[in-house]
Amino acid sequence: MSFKSLPKAELHLHIEGAAPPDFIRSLAREKSVDLSKIFTEDGGYAYRDFWHFLEVYEAATSVLTGPEEFGRLTKAVLEACAEQGVVYAETFLAPDFCGKRDVEAWKDYLGAIEQAAQEAERDAGITLRGIVTCVRHFGADAARETAKCAQETAGGFVTGFGMGGDEKSGTQGDFAYAFDMAREAGLQLTTHAGEWNGPDEVRAALDDLKVERIGHGVRSIEDLALVDRLTDDGITLEVCPGSNVFLGVYPDLKSHPIAKLRERGVKVTVSTDDPPFFRTTMTQEYENLARQFGWDESDFRALNLVAIDAAFCDEATRTRIRKILEAQDV
Repeated sequence: MSFKSLPKAELHLHIEGAAPPDFIRSLAREKSVDLSKIFTEDGGYAYRDFWHFLEVYEAATSVLTGPEEFGRLTKAVLEACAEQGVVYAETFLAPDFCGKRDVEAWKDYLGAIEQAAQEAERDAGITLRGIVTCVRHFGADAARETAKCAQETAGGFVTGFGMGGDEKSGTQGDFAYAFDMAREAGLQLTTHAGEWNGPDEVRAALDDLKVERIGHGVRSIEDLALVDRLTDDGITLEVCPGSNVFLGVYPDLKSHPIAKLRERGVKVTVSTDDPPFFRTTMTQEYENLARQFGWDESDFRALNLVAIDAAFCDEATRTRIRKILEAQDV
């Protein structure tokens, strides 16, 4: 069996960041928008570092101006995921980019995304759930508006609430009110932490936001007491090794702590984050990890079971996907 055909679950995927460059280029041409500066000569996304990446990300997102386009985007992203063997995915959805945090406009965007997801499940066998996500560098007030959007659409397709964006902007605790709003709506919680800032950022996420998953979280390895806490409390890390290496969090995969974290009992999972930006796929992630750490098919099956156990979905969906991930004759 090739790693490509192995059924996979992915928990950390930004819908706009997963947009194929050809899709964004085509949409820009339709709208007569010049985005040539955000692409390399070979057609990929061009940026210098993480902070320039955020600018390019928002530039690419600028041509996604209506629900219909987000529906098309969702279809393109899920087709690409399914090609890599992904059978279950969760994606971050930012009302900032979907109706500018207006609740009624957000509902229209979400309806188009959910319809595309239903069609992809029917046609490609991939199940998607949405995590409404505030953008850290847009500030705490904007996050409360995002949380209101999450409250109004919680349940069914929308199962979680999270935060992405610039980890060096503000503190985790600044967003506690928004996370409390989401928790009261019955949503499960995650936040980006421990990617650019150190272990104290992860500790703040746990203490101030009371999340059950951490996006990235890899710099927890710098504080073994925190690592033990993650293990003891059953906190799942949404690890994106290719993203971390591409952006320079670690110089190479050999230096990446995913294996050390796993050996110490931390629940780690594997995701792509923003795959076309980081020139990766889920299959490439598996192949690279196999080469570097000697992981085999049984390791990846185990990682996928960790992922579905930590997934923000109902038990019926979890049971159904788990059977697919456990199947040996794929």
